[in-house]
Amino acid sequence: MKKKVIFMLINMNIGGTEKALLNMISKMSKEEYEICVFLLEKSGGFLRDIPDHVQIEILEEYKGIKKMYENSPYYNVISLFKEGKFINSFMLLICYLLTKLLKDRRIYISYLLKDCSIKYGYDIAVAYAGPMDLISCYVLKKIKARKKIQWVHFDVTKISFNKESESKMFKKFSKIFVVSEEGKTKLISMIPAIKNKVEVFPNLISTELISRKARIGNGFNDKFEGIRILTVGRLSGEKGQDLAIKVLAELMKKGFNVRWYCIGEGNSRNRYEKLVEEYQVQNEFVFLGRDSNPYPYIEQCDIYVQPSRHEGFCITLAEAKYLNKPIVTTNFTGAKEQIIDGVTGLIVSTDNEKELLNGILRLIENPDLRKNLSLNLRKVILDSAQENKNVNELITSF
Repeated sequence: MKKKVIFMLINMNIGGTEKALLNMISKMSKEEYEICVFLLEKSGGFLRDIPDHVQIEILEEYKGIKKMYENSPYYNVISLFKEGKFINSFMLLICYLLTKLLKDRRIYISYLLKDCSIKYGYDIAVAYAGPMDLISCYVLKKIKARKKIQWVHFDVTKISFNKESESKMFKKFSKIFVVSEEGKTKLISMIPAIKNKVEVFPNLISTELISRKARIGNGFNDKFEGIRILTVGRLSGEKGQDLAIKVLAELMKKGFNVRWYCIGEGNSRNRYEKLVEEYQVQNEFVFLGRDSNPYPYIEQCDIYVQPSRHEGFCITLAEAKYLNKPIVTTNFTGAKEQIIDGVTGLIVSTDNEKELLNGILRLIENPDLRKNLSLNLRKVILDSAQENKNVNELITSF
């Protein structure tokens, strides 16, 4: 009999978490697993990439609670009172006060979810977009499953993470998967009581998909003949594109013929566009926008740079590795588990503009180093058979 597995996420936006889920689903046997992707919102560029045999369901009630979840409890209490919903305002106030008194945000989240439907009949329920307290709480309280798993995709020391509240929820899960060894260590240091439940499950890449998609699409079409530098990631502060803009300006001052391309969208786009104008690199820093197939660009670039301030694993780095690109990456959580500094890439200090510049200069000025890094990557990439064996072992550990 097939195992029924439900993965809960916010949406299917083009991002590392969503891509990692698609890659894992592609490796899960259709004969062994009946899979459901359960979303808060039916949106995102990766929606169309969910396989036909996977069921898609939406938490319709989220439309009614989204603003209350995103706004502060105090704001919600006042708003309900002004709308004349005095009982709702009073009940929400009580939940908020209890949440503050007991340091347990589950009380407030549970109130928001009180009218949401309950889902039955699963073997495994996964709070995949984690840590996110609303999804974690829904999986624990509203999904009936034999086993419940929490996934942690981020460095918990770098994000908004309510230690007291999250620890109470995490203790309720059967297992907690973290996407890197370093991320696991940091999580356990914050919540030692869950040590025996925590395991590492690295984000997976689909080597077959990368190889196939790298051969389709046009990639770069601007006929630029200098050094192409590429970064892939959401346009946001933690991804560090502001550092890339400043480093590019320094490279231009030094007279190098380089162009930096950036694939991705996000809430920092306007700020970064202004920064590009401030540093006068409008023609050299190219916003390529959102693209669900970045692989032709990765394949064609001369240097791949990951300037992130923090990550949990960074799937785009793993993809650039597989395509044997010369890499410069900052030393975020999990970077050293993917790159051997000076052997398969260069690792520089996080949030350090000067070191990032120097790392890129080393590769620009030393073509032999770029070639050697690429050759070394070819030697360490696992062959497909071994990779599939490791993946199957991880999946069966569900």
